[in-house]
Amino acid sequence: MSDRYRDRSFWHDTCGGSLEPRPGLGGDADVDVAIVGGGYTGLWTAYYLLSIDPTIRVMVIERDIVGFGASGRNGGWCVGELAAGPQRHEAVAGNDAARRFLHALHDSVDEVGRVAEREAIDCHYAKGGAIRLARNRAHLARQRGQVELHQSAYGLTDSDMRMLSADEARAQVSATDVVGGMFFAHTAALHPARLVRGLGDAVERLGGTIVEGTAATAIEPGRVATDRGDVRTEIVVRALEGYTGTLEGTRRSLAPLYSLMVATEPIDDALWADIGLAHRQTFTDDRFMVIYGQRTADGRIAFGGRGAPYNFGSRIVSSVEQRSRTHDRIVKTLVELLPMLSDVAITHRWGGVLGVPRDWFPAVGLDRDRGMAWGGGYVGEGVAAANLAGRTLAELITETDSPRIDLPWVGHRSRRWAPEPLRWLGINGALRIMGMADRSEAITGRRSRLARMMQRVLS
Repeated sequence: MSDRYRDRSFWHDTCGGSLEPRPGLGGDADVDVAIVGGGYTGLWTAYYLLSIDPTIRVMVIERDIVGFGASGRNGGWCVGELAAGPQRHEAVAGNDAARRFLHALHDSVDEVGRVAEREAIDCHYAKGGAIRLARNRAHLARQRGQVELHQSAYGLTDSDMRMLSADEARAQVSATDVVGGMFFAHTAALHPARLVRGLGDAVERLGGTIVEGTAATAIEPGRVATDRGDVRTEIVVRALEGYTGTLEGTRRSLAPLYSLMVATEPIDDALWADIGLAHRQTFTDDRFMVIYGQRTADGRIAFGGRGAPYNFGSRIVSSVEQRSRTHDRIVKTLVELLPMLSDVAITHRWGGVLGVPRDWFPAVGLDRDRGMAWGGGYVGEGVAAANLAGRTLAELITETDSPRIDLPWVGHRSRRWAPEPLRWLGINGALRIMGMADRSEAITGRRSRLARMMQRVLS
C-alpha cells in the first residue's frame, strides 16, 4: 500500500488491495458518457449504464484514486433515508411520490447488498438495522413524532421503524442515560472503501474505462477539460459531491462540510458482551450535531460526528482530516456514550468532506439538450442514496422507463449558497446553534427553540 494513503482513513488502511493509481488519461479521447468523479455516484452510474447497454463507451475521470473522497472515508452506514425527509418530498411532488421515494431508498439498501454479492465485493455488508438512542425527553418526543408520521402518512410499519423502551434499547447497545430509542430496519453496516474499490473493478469488468490521477478542470456541453487532455462526449455526468466546488463556476453549488471519524483497536469478546451490537447494528442518538457508529467486521468501533467548522471560501483543508480538536471531542463523546471504552486505544483518526446543498435536498438530473447530468448533495447519507442516484442517472441517460425517473429529486435545483462572507457566517452560525440546542435539550429535556432557528438559517 502506498504510504501516501495509509493515513487517509481506517477504511483505506484495511481495504484489502493496492491503492496505487490506475493510469491517467493518455491524451484527448472520445466517449459516449464521461463521468467526472470516481466515488459512489460516478461508479454506480457507470455500473448501471454498462449493465443496461454494454456497448456504451463510458469513462470515469478521477483526480486522485477511486474512493479517495467521502466514498472511502464515511461511516459505513448504508441507510434508506435522507436529511430532507418525506415531508419535504411530499411538498415538492405529493404524497404518492414521497412514498415511492422512501421505498426506493429502502430498496437501495438491499440493492447494494445484492450487487456486492453478485460482483463478489467483500465489503462486510451486514443489514442489522440502526439503533437511534433517546438520551433525554426531547430526543424521545422527536422520535415518537417521526415514527407516528412515517407510519400514518407514508405506509411504514413496525417492521420498518418502531419505538423501543429504555430496556429494549440498552439491550441492543449498552449506552449511558438511555430513556428509550427507535429501531430503523433499513440500514446496513459495511466497509465503504471495500465497496467503492470493488465497484470500480466491476465497472472495468463490464467494459468501462477509469482514469486516475487526472484532474478535470472544466466541464461543458460535449467536453471535459482535464490536465491530461480533453474528453469529447455526448453526455457529461458531474459526480463530485463535496469536491464540486473544485470546478470553475461551481463554488456555491454544494458546501463542503467536514465529518470526522476515529476507530478503536480491536475489542475483545468479553467487552463486546458488555457493549452489545451483536448483529452489527449501526448506532446514533437524536442530537442535532450528528454522531454515528458501527461495529466493524474485525471487532472495532468506527465512530464519527459533525461539528468541524466550515472553511471560508469552501476551502478543503486536508490537515483537518487527521488531527483536530473535533477529533478529541468525538473521542470524548464516544467514551461518554460507552464508558467501558475508556481504556481502549484509538488507532485511526480521519475525516472527509460531504456535499451540502443550501436546502439540504439532494438532486439528480439530466439536461439532454446540453448533454449535462448531475447527482449529489446527500448531506452525509449517500451510501444508499448514491446507488439510487446512479441507477436513476443511467436510466435517464439511456431513456429506460422505470419508477425511479420521476422521483421528487429528479430535476431538483437548489438555490446557490450565499457569497462570502455570508456563507461562512451562516453555516458556522448554524453549527453553533445546533450545539447550543443539544446542550439545552440535555439540561432541560425540552425540545429546543434554537432548533427552529437552525432550520430557518439552513433553508
